[in-house]
Amino acid sequence: MRAPTGQQYDIGFDGFTATVTQVAAGLRSLRLGGIDLTEPFPVTATPPSGCGIVLVPWPNRVKDGAWDHDGTTRQLALTEPARGNAIHGLLRYRPYDLVEHDGSSVTQSARIFPELGYPFELSTTVRHSLDATGLTVTHTIENVGDAPAPVAVGSHPYPKIGDVPTGELTVTVAAGTHLDVDERLNVVGESPVDGTAFDLRAGRRVADLQLDDGFADVAIVDGRARHTVAAPDGRRVIVWGDESFRYVQVYTSRTFATDTSSDVAIAVEPMTAPANALNTGRGVHWIAPGDAWTASWGIAAEGFAG
Repeated sequence: MRAPTGQQYDIGFDGFTATVTQVAAGLRSLRLGGIDLTEPFPVTATPPSGCGIVLVPWPNRVKDGAWDHDGTTRQLALTEPARGNAIHGLLRYRPYDLVEHDGSSVTQSARIFPELGYPFELSTTVRHSLDATGLTVTHTIENVGDAPAPVAVGSHPYPKIGDVPTGELTVTVAAGTHLDVDERLNVVGESPVDGTAFDLRAGRRVADLQLDDGFADVAIVDGRARHTVAAPDGRRVIVWGDESFRYVQVYTSRTFATDTSSDVAIAVEPMTAPANALNTGRGVHWIAPGDAWTASWGIAAEGFAG
């Protein structure tokens, strides 16, 4: 049986192993010494709840799938029909072309051609590479069209420490502002996290959380944003992003196909722009014709033996 996510690319380095998929350039598994660092899913399955996929040329939601561009209302396909929104870009169901694959890295490319609601042409590449610290994912987007193009990038990993129930982990999110939403999860405002249940800067037990929430004002320290899940024994998995990743979405799922069906899964989604950014312009990177933009994020591990 051919995998619904296409070709599977295995890479490894110094105890780390990963499997990257052709469809959505997704991360199907990441392990260290056989311990899952992200939620895996079977080769026979599609990515549950967006697990591991690349979000480009916008992450999160565009309200009503509509946005204004040079005095024209552009209408995107409503890919979240239950809420009437366009969500997570244009490549989440598309296959990428293989550029290069060696023992510790794989690079794939995909073209975005002008289509409904997004009249731009982009050449995108995604490189997954492993080193002694973990995984680095590098996105390069080139505007091969003839007009400036609005672009943002995100990803959808579910960090975990595979030998500990995720509900027992502590999640820390380095963000100072909560993005307030309506019943359709569209942003209607923002508020400081201080003194609220959305303040995750000091860490919260995952089992105590029920979230599908965006955050802004992500702290950048030494050129990186860092969000973590930590086990009681001190082991940590860090989802990091470079200075472009100043937003994050945190999502808890109790219906995710986890190894322990009674457990909770948590997505910590690094994003260069928040929901509805095509309308607000917040975090959007405009790429001129012939120019390219690069942004990187990754997953590191600390405190693991060996």
